Amino acid sequence: MQNTINFLLAILYALIGLCMAIAGIETLRDKTNKARIGTAIFWFFLAIIFAFGDLIPAVVSGAMVLVIGVLALFKQIQVGKLPTVNPKTAQEGAKRLGAKVFLPSIVLALTSIIIAQFTPLGGQVGIGIGAVVSLVLAIILIKAPAKQVFKDSQRMVRSVGAPGVLPQLLAMLGVVFTTCGVGKLTADMISHVFPAGNHFLGVALYCIAMALFTYIMGNAFAAFAVITAAIGIPFVIAQGANPVVVAAIGMTSGYCGTLVTPMAANFNTLPVALLEMKDQMGVIKQQAPIAVILLIVQIGLMYFLAF
Repeated sequence: MQNTINFLLAILYALIGLCMAIAGIETLRDKTNKARIGTAIFWFFLAIIFAFGDLIPAVVSGAMVLVIGVLALFKQIQVGKLPTVNPKTAQEGAKRLGAKVFLPSIVLALTSIIIAQFTPLGGQVGIGIGAVVSLVLAIILIKAPAKQVFKDSQRMVRSVGAPGVLPQLLAMLGVVFTTCGVGKLTADMISHVFPAGNHFLGVALYCIAMALFTYIMGNAFAAFAVITAAIGIPFVIAQGANPVVVAAIGMTSGYCGTLVTPMAANFNTLPVALLEMKDQMGVIKQQAPIAVILLIVQIGLMYFLAF
């Protein structure tokens, strides 16, 4: 079964690499983009890493990541001119579809959950298959020609730009932090300030730290390993809390930080680009009050449910 999972993941990652390669080709064709060479290299390198990451030496992948970092440092990764959406066509399509426009998103979620929960394929494969199924459904609903699918797909990929690589880099950074013992060091520092034994203080400290570190890292998965080792285990779980409840609510607390950080490109930068919002922080401003309320709720839930 593991061979089947690896095979399916390889296909899905290859499809992602293909989308990025197309974005690179279209970037090269964009004569208005002054940084089109650097931007194209960015997309081609990402395409190679995603599509052939298991087949190339780690040092080569690392070198390409460093080149991407240098390109970003010198502002050689620019979105450029993207295909525009005809407002009249968009309004007509929205009126014609109505609530059906949400079906692909719902199908994506349901397909992913069903595969992850009721098959041995796991969540990664489930999300990939769900994305493919939802894309096919969207094409059928909209009756979109292949040219429109191609144009809108590469427009969405290119609109993300350099922030698109942040989730991968930040998740990798979380692994590095954990391996280097940052969690243990943080636990030792906190133990001198906040004594263990107070259940509510431990829960509040853990949930708030998850949100803050996620805000810094831009990725709750990267924050989870570090903060759980540093605070969750010694200050909450070791005090008698249910590990399952702590882990689930702790991760959700991290997502409260996701809602308010510009580092979370897929949540807060992509909508700004797709909706062509003038206020780059517009999404975050709308989500901030909800994030605070949710964090308070998570602290209460963990305190009452975990012990």
